[in-house]
Amino acid sequence: MRLGFPRFLLIVLMALLLPAGYGVAQQTTGPGQIQGKVVDARGEPLAGSTVSDAAGKELATTGADGAFEVPAAVSEIEVRNAHYVTAKVPILGPGPLTVVLERPLETVVVSAFRSPLASADSPASTRLVDEQQLKESASPALDGKLRQVPGFELFRRSSSLVANPTTEGVSLRGLGSTAASRSLVLLEDVPLNDPYGGWIHWEELPPLSINSVEVVRGGASDLYGSSAIGGVIDVIPVRPRATGFQVNTNYGSLSTTDTSGLGTLKRGKWAGLASAGVVATDGYILVAPQYRGPIDQPSNVHAQTALAEIERQLGEIPEQAGRLFLHGNLLNEDRHNGTPYQVNSTRLWRYIAGADVSDFVFRFFGDNEHYRQTFSSIARGRASETPTRFAFDPATELGGAARWHHAFGDDLLVIAGADTHDVRASDDEILFTAAGGILDTSARQRQTGVYGELLYTPDKWTLSGSARVDHFSNFDAVQYTKTTSRMLPSFSETPFDPRIGITRRINSYLAVNGMGFRAYRAPTQNELYRTGQVGQQTTLPNPNLRSERATGWETGGQADLPKIASTLRVSYFWTQVNRPVTALTLLTTPTQTLLIRENLGQIESRGVSLDFATQPVRWISVVGGYQYANATVTKYAQQPQLVGKWIPQVARNMGTAQVRLSDRKWGVLSVQGRVSGRQYDDDANQYLLHGYFQLDAYGSRNIGRHLDVYASAENICNRTIEVGKTPVLTLGTPQVARVGVHLTWGE
Repeated sequence: MRLGFPRFLLIVLMALLLPAGYGVAQQTTGPGQIQGKVVDARGEPLAGSTVSDAAGKELATTGADGAFEVPAAVSEIEVRNAHYVTAKVPILGPGPLTVVLERPLETVVVSAFRSPLASADSPASTRLVDEQQLKESASPALDGKLRQVPGFELFRRSSSLVANPTTEGVSLRGLGSTAASRSLVLLEDVPLNDPYGGWIHWEELPPLSINSVEVVRGGASDLYGSSAIGGVIDVIPVRPRATGFQVNTNYGSLSTTDTSGLGTLKRGKWAGLASAGVVATDGYILVAPQYRGPIDQPSNVHAQTALAEIERQLGEIPEQAGRLFLHGNLLNEDRHNGTPYQVNSTRLWRYIAGADVSDFVFRFFGDNEHYRQTFSSIARGRASETPTRFAFDPATELGGAARWHHAFGDDLLVIAGADTHDVRASDDEILFTAAGGILDTSARQRQTGVYGELLYTPDKWTLSGSARVDHFSNFDAVQYTKTTSRMLPSFSETPFDPRIGITRRINSYLAVNGMGFRAYRAPTQNELYRTGQVGQQTTLPNPNLRSERATGWETGGQADLPKIASTLRVSYFWTQVNRPVTALTLLTTPTQTLLIRENLGQIESRGVSLDFATQPVRWISVVGGYQYANATVTKYAQQPQLVGKWIPQVARNMGTAQVRLSDRKWGVLSVQGRVSGRQYDDDANQYLLHGYFQLDAYGSRNIGRHLDVYASAENICNRTIEVGKTPVLTLGTPQVARVGVHLTWGE
């Protein structure tokens, strides 16, 4: 079903105006008191903070020392300060509490330096999409939620709910992507990029199992190796800190449903977590109405996910103790890609074993993937299609990592580590051509790296220096046909990637920073050996590809303005990529585009990014940003006419903003807007995709202590969003809406 704007407004108003619940009130007296203290990220006490119970009854106001007392019978408190982000804190024991409130962008950076660092002290530009922002996004998909970060985009503008998996590469800092990502996605320090193709399975994790996501922009190969050219996206999971259970379910337009559950159990030093989810949509026809034919069908996804984790705490204080843990998750996904024959399916198992012991961190991980896809050629007028290929791509990945970190005094932190991972995969194809036959290609890839970092923080300075040496190899590549077999080229590379960073706090409100880096990305087996197809666009592989090498720097500053509860960060960035893997156009007809992957000479992206957040009063907050990226080809001797062309699928101007209105009596209304300028869909800049503006909204209302009802809508104005020209024009998400409930029990 498709809901119009008036009907959507009615849904939101119903959610916001439902009568107040009558849940059981918290006791205001009890045997004894619990003492606590409210501080900021630097440990300074925050006077005038309000402490309330779960029902909203005010219990205390902090004095000059930030201290407060609440009755021992209270199970949860909410701490508010006009200039800081509100925090909900469960009461787990009789001991004293320390509540740390953060300014809107004064978050903790983990991905950039593998160690906690306030964003004002980090030379890398970082955005945290927290639990609240994830929950209040209008999109049910994780990639849609992360589009709140300016500069974040998939290879194409379409949502992962309808996209071909091979287009789900991440673009950051205006660098674009191909089938693979130029950015690394992590969970528990383990890469989530597809082992065969480098793309991201955005539906892999149940939504309730994700606590927050950190997006670090700028090269980070000095600590993580391949793929971290544009940045690092760190998915921070929920940890089983208490016993509780949650269920979230919704339904809406295009028969879209998103249901997930999360259960946590804690007994002494043992804890466990289980989560599962189902996301499904009937989708929509991507091809623009004027070009559709009889074979066009909706593109969609039906996916099931499951996750389990068990951990053993090592120590008495949870926030300071180490741990041992085992983690496993499963993705089972089926997609229709727009015609009766073009479909694909993915089954991915992932497991992680880890230990955080004293100054050491250990990880052992692996995954096993079965990926299937069918291909066809489409006749003129889109009246029929002819099957051309069936591909089965199994892949197995094994890896391990160890890291040591130690503080020397109050100012110096030393980090050293090593990691390795090995991928064995093949592309097994059945050809439905006149000659028929098979085309099977198998190969192995291995990356092993060692790295070190010094983080020195004297007085108002933060100085960092890090470097990594990797040995990457692609070997045992063999290709079989019905009658022959041949060895394909093997190669190995040993890149060296350093990074230096410096930050100076001018005062407690203003900091300036600078950073320079080298980074690299190795070609995936998909780029080397597998012919890909999206719609009527076919891309040939190239077994002679070599790694991309990037050099970049950025500089800027961050201002925290407590009088108006605002934070502003501005950065100028410049990144140059040599030998970028690019899809070059070979042939274009009215019914087909043929491309081939090549190492282009050089591309360059330079521009400005801006992030801001403000909370002028308790019930209003605004978070947003802007990116200008001048991303062009700067060198290619074989085709000099490409020099000066825009990098495909990169807009020069992109901005986002989220306005959140919240009131304990009426509920929450969050409005999110995103604007993106024009861009091109091809290397020759012949296919222009016009700019667009999209407006989304989310409204929720609490009913008692355990139930939230909500409604959301994407593309409220029903704008036409051009996604690609392959060469037929395809469109983005139309106006859609959902309604749902969120149930919570326990802590």
